[in-house]
Amino acid sequence: MISKKDFTKINDYLWEIPSSFRNNMKVPARIYASDKILEDSFEDESINQLINTATLPGAFKYVLAMPDIHEGYGPPIGGVIATEYPTGAISPGAIGFDQNCGVRLLLSNYQFQDIKNNLEKLATEIQNQVPSGLGQGRQQKTSMEEMDKILNFGSKHLVESGFGEKNDLENCESFGSLKTADSSEVSPHAKQRGRDQVGTLGSGNHFLEIQKVAEIFNQEIAAKFGLFKDQIVVMIHTGSRGLGHQICTDYLRVMVSAIEKYKIKLPDRELACVPFNSEEGQKFFKAMCCGANFAWANRQMISYYVRKAWKMALGAGKDLKLLYDVAHNIAKIEEHFGKKLIVHRKGATRAFPSNHPELPKKYKETGQPVIIPGSMGTASYILAGINTGQDSFFSTNHGAGRKMSRKSATRNFSGGKIVSDLSQKGIIVKCKSYRGIAEEAPQAYKDIDEIVDVVHKAGLSQKVAKLVPLAVIKGE
Repeated sequence: MISKKDFTKINDYLWEIPSSFRNNMKVPARIYASDKILEDSFEDESINQLINTATLPGAFKYVLAMPDIHEGYGPPIGGVIATEYPTGAISPGAIGFDQNCGVRLLLSNYQFQDIKNNLEKLATEIQNQVPSGLGQGRQQKTSMEEMDKILNFGSKHLVESGFGEKNDLENCESFGSLKTADSSEVSPHAKQRGRDQVGTLGSGNHFLEIQKVAEIFNQEIAAKFGLFKDQIVVMIHTGSRGLGHQICTDYLRVMVSAIEKYKIKLPDRELACVPFNSEEGQKFFKAMCCGANFAWANRQMISYYVRKAWKMALGAGKDLKLLYDVAHNIAKIEEHFGKKLIVHRKGATRAFPSNHPELPKKYKETGQPVIIPGSMGTASYILAGINTGQDSFFSTNHGAGRKMSRKSATRNFSGGKIVSDLSQKGIIVKCKSYRGIAEEAPQAYKDIDEIVDVVHKAGLSQKVAKLVPLAVIKGE
């Protein structure tokens, strides 16, 4: 049984279990956390999962968990694992089933005062335009030829087809397209699952929120980001939906079969992996890049429909501009500590500092915008990447992190009561089912303010602004 005494305290917000803790650990396991968050993390299997992850072949320096750590499939959610390029492991479980689940933020020039009388109308129109919920799709399916273009080129293809603007690509991680993608490595079944899901929200913790900027922490960076007090913004949180899930499922089968071939010994089959430079590893990486491209295209198409709803509800007014779009579940080839690495982020966000070569000119001075959504009805945050984040491979958390399973939340909370409580706080909720609302009850998540405070004080990212919800559109 692991406890706090097994950790070495590096500083007030960083703890480590040395590789000597277990003879199959290749590197230490670290967690960014306050005393309280660390204590709470022992309530599920996430710390055990983090230690198991330290056994992955080619693991470099240490494996990490962000303060929103919680139990997942194989590695914990909130995990960051870097392996040595090109021989280190690549693992679907260390990325997650919802490849490139991520979030983007659209900025308006309106203040709350300008739209408060049209808020209900705007939320209704967005719900009408964007299908949401488990299995929900668009009436017209994308052709297989078009699917291949989306998988290979991501948002770039949609923008070139008229569903966005050039700035949408510039203000997106990897400019909305991973060039290594190869749709021939994606199964026909996965493609079929995605054909009606481009521009749809999905279920679970995915949401679309109309928010306002409630607080500014760094005026200079906020101004450069285009943020101001009481500003109306729209946050989109979704991923690769059924297509990404199927890619992960397909390649987990491949890797479970290949473990013996590469003589890989693991404490948990859910960590199934292969060498990155193996045939199986390369096929999976190309397919995963397709899943990531699909997710960026999905969020791009949702943006197109949100902009359409915005004009229908508010008239021909000022348009919505993209602040940034970041991925949460992805593996990428990056350079850290002078080495080329395969960085897996599972429920973790890239947070590059100022002057990083991968950032667009607009954010060279400020560092990358980091978007951390809260749970339903709570705050979300905008932060900026900083140089002190290098020890985390320039990563930060992706949200609040669950403290209660979906089943437990459904048993303990009433969806109708949650909607009523949020309504009393002035928050509009649009949903297809109260069951989905119960699963995503704010009480089922950790305190986002506490989590972001750790991130800021640990030097992973710096706080720029706090956002609060005005209207929430949820799937089933």
